[in-house]
Amino acid sequence: MTTTLSPLPITQNRPVFEELVTRALAHATELGATDAAAEVSEAQGLAVSVRRGKVETVEQTRDRSMDITVFAGQRRGSASTSDFSPAALRQTVEAAWHIARYTAEDPAAGLPDADALATSDVRRDLSLHHPWAIGVQQATEIAIEAERAALAVDRQITNTEGAMVDTHEGHFVLGNTRGFLDGYAYSRHSFSVAPIAGRGSKMQRDDWYASDRDPARLANPADVGRYAAQRTLARLSARRIPTGHYPVLFEAPLALGLIGALTQAASGGALYRQASFLVDSLGRELFPTHIDIREDPHIPGAAGSSPFDEEGVRTQARDVVRGGVLQGYFLSSYTARKLGMTTTGNAGGSHNLALTSSKTGSRDNLDAMLRKMGTGLLVTELIGRGVNYVTGDYSRGAFGYWVKNGKIQHAVEEITIAGNLQDMFRQIVAVGADTITRGSKTTGSILIEQMSIAGT
Repeated sequence: MTTTLSPLPITQNRPVFEELVTRALAHATELGATDAAAEVSEAQGLAVSVRRGKVETVEQTRDRSMDITVFAGQRRGSASTSDFSPAALRQTVEAAWHIARYTAEDPAAGLPDADALATSDVRRDLSLHHPWAIGVQQATEIAIEAERAALAVDRQITNTEGAMVDTHEGHFVLGNTRGFLDGYAYSRHSFSVAPIAGRGSKMQRDDWYASDRDPARLANPADVGRYAAQRTLARLSARRIPTGHYPVLFEAPLALGLIGALTQAASGGALYRQASFLVDSLGRELFPTHIDIREDPHIPGAAGSSPFDEEGVRTQARDVVRGGVLQGYFLSSYTARKLGMTTTGNAGGSHNLALTSSKTGSRDNLDAMLRKMGTGLLVTELIGRGVNYVTGDYSRGAFGYWVKNGKIQHAVEEITIAGNLQDMFRQIVAVGADTITRGSKTTGSILIEQMSIAGT
């Protein structure tokens, strides 16, 4: 019998997906596989972009796939298909089995240990799925509202790069031959706008966006448009500054990148390849004692929440950094075995990381952080990918604002900021209460005691 997919809502296909996974695992076992894992997923989305009040692009997507991994002892093979028919399922499993039989053995290969897998009796409602039933017309109206609000702020906002609304939802079922079978539905929605200010050679652009799993929690489109315009106008005073060593304050959205740098350097893949400056750093003081980084995969509705990772390993809240000391890495089953350690439930990445400081007060907004810095550079945009995770060396093109006596004086462009991540982590002076969450990371603005700035 050929499996057919039901119309929306896509969660109606959960029983069908469970059956597909079960059949794939059974066929892998019949072929002689010692272990197997399978995932069936389906997703759909709508993206609408407008510019100057007119629709530029409309993209509607609906994708589905089945991914099969089989093991012949410690040899591994994988294959995938978008055809869910019985014949295609069998062919895909057989292709993965054929690959596994002829690959080299890897002592670290294999499914997670059974006692590490999530079980259905500990599942909780994490509020991860909030469909947004909008069509092209409504999405267009939201994008136009955001763009129109940006253009109305000031005559110096002369153009835009457009506004976009993007809505996405999906669901999946994951199973393996060690008894795991589970899945869930999820959603993510966003809209953005990018105004342009000035004319001729004196032009600047900036942007802002809102995103959430639940469309009811998205910011007002007009507010997003106006804030994007204000950020753009502030850039018109841009000039260069002299080369030197100065305090640097990372605006909260950019400070998130420092958490991302830690995550990358502390990931199992980088560590077992000896391609990270954090090799053998567990228990080492990386930050000042006032800094903590907490991972919590179980925050309802959060972008990084999940009851289990991409292998089915249960997730759990933990301290990654406590009192400045590194407490844990980000490991999958494979990378953990390569390191002689235990998985941390991070196959696929981190879950809701929050960087906090015991020194942060409730009134430490951005203005207060500028006063703490006194004289230095507020960074609001970074350019390029100049991070060497082997050494920790950090060098990025930047845009920001020169601050003197706690007050912004003018915008700054055509500069490079440089340092080393180990020094930058240790020199975190303060963290603001102006917290922002983007994706799976949360922090306020971060003040670094000193960095090199290449200007004029």
